[in-house]
Amino acid sequence: MTNEILKSEITCPNCGHRKIESMPTDACVYYYECEYCKQLLKPKQGDCCVFCSYGTVKCPPVQLGNSCC
Repeated sequence: MTNEILKSEITCPNCGHRKIESMPTDACVYYYECEYCKQLLKPKQGDCCVFCSYGTVKCPPVQLGNSCC
């Protein structure tokens, strides 16, 4: 049994817009477009995905102590 959290609130660093999104368990999300300002978010250096960079919760693989993708 796993205890991954599968939802994370992404905050756009450009405009501050926040949205709760579902995270896939079998893929990384490298690009995310802010629905408010249309800024294309990419992971920060050293992070594997946008959830690890801009979310309130890290992606499921990282939560379990694995590398993402």
